[in-house]
Amino acid sequence: MDSLQIFILSIVQGFTEFLPISSSAHLVLLPQLIGWNDQGLVFDVALHFGSLFAVLYYFRNEVGRMLKSWTRSICGGEPDQDSLLAWWVIVGTLPAIFAGFLLQGSIEQQLREPWILATASIVFGLLLWFADATADRSRNEFQLGLKDVLIIGCCQVLALIPGTSRSGITITLGLFLGLTRQAAARFSFLLAMPVIFASGVLQTVRMFTEVNPIGWFELLLGVVLSALSAALCIHYFLRLVERLGMLPFVVYRVLLGLAIFALLI
Repeated sequence: MDSLQIFILSIVQGFTEFLPISSSAHLVLLPQLIGWNDQGLVFDVALHFGSLFAVLYYFRNEVGRMLKSWTRSICGGEPDQDSLLAWWVIVGTLPAIFAGFLLQGSIEQQLREPWILATASIVFGLLLWFADATADRSRNEFQLGLKDVLIIGCCQVLALIPGTSRSGITITLGLFLGLTRQAAARFSFLLAMPVIFASGVLQTVRMFTEVNPIGWFELLLGVVLSALSAALCIHYFLRLVERLGMLPFVVYRVLLGLAIFALLI
């Protein structure tokens, strides 16, 4: 890969990982549209770990409190809202991890067609708009219950379909369950940490079956650029989401889907 390809793919991955517009759709379609060779599994793994570093750094204080409270609670201490939120992240992650390990291979083979990307982008984009327009939006992430978390966690499995968007579907369900826009986004980002880590581990294991040489400079540059762009995305998305709402992302998803369909005709 040349420097331009590394730069563009890294920035696109970093920004789209946490916006409700589907990073997988962009990483699949962009090389096809521009005519680049596939960037390969090794580079994809590096970009995802870059996004993971960004979200861990941004939420380092929250994660630290959650880990301390969670550890104290399993050692017999009094549970609090931070330990409960940590349990909810664990519970909400399990369905996606199990489904990812069981179905990832078959999904990659059967569901990466452009028309599926386009359909998922439009359908789940409109669902996001409906949730944002009709939801109560009066709760925060600490007010979630077990039933709420199980619903969000099970629906997160739909993000295995390229074009759905993991952050998009979890934010959508959070809004349906009465979370504010910022609370839905924050819980979605917390859920992203174990999901991205598990996905990275799975892809790393598969990576060792490849015989292609590894360009370490390319990987390091991809990690750094992906992490920086993801951190900026998280920061500004959380600051602006209550003011902007979800409509700009819905419009983008619908236009993206229609553009893909137009290219297929």
